[in-house]
Amino acid sequence: MTIILGLMLIGIVTGLFLEKLPSLVKINEKLLNLAIYCLLLLLGIAVGSNGKIIANIYSLGFHALVLTIGAITGSVMVCWLIYKIFFNVKLSSQDLKTPSDHEN
Repeated sequence: MTIILGLMLIGIVTGLFLEKLPSLVKINEKLLNLAIYCLLLLLGIAVGSNGKIIANIYSLGFHALVLTIGAITGSVMVCWLIYKIFFNVKLSSQDLKTPSDHEN
């Protein structure tokens, strides 16, 4: 874990210096996308070569679907609650007038 945090810190410091060079930032973005694609490919290979996962793919897929629907539903409910508590401000008719109406 120390190695991971150290590498992350080195990356942050390097990024602070490289942000002044836009051409290197563009190359970095392309390399990052390539690394993510490679990691996804390797993850797919690992899943495909694991017989237990392949044998239970339908069960795992159903569980993943249930978790996804639950996470989305929970997120929407919490966002709605936060909106109702913090942003649903009642406006009076005075607040709804345009600036030209206030001049009269």
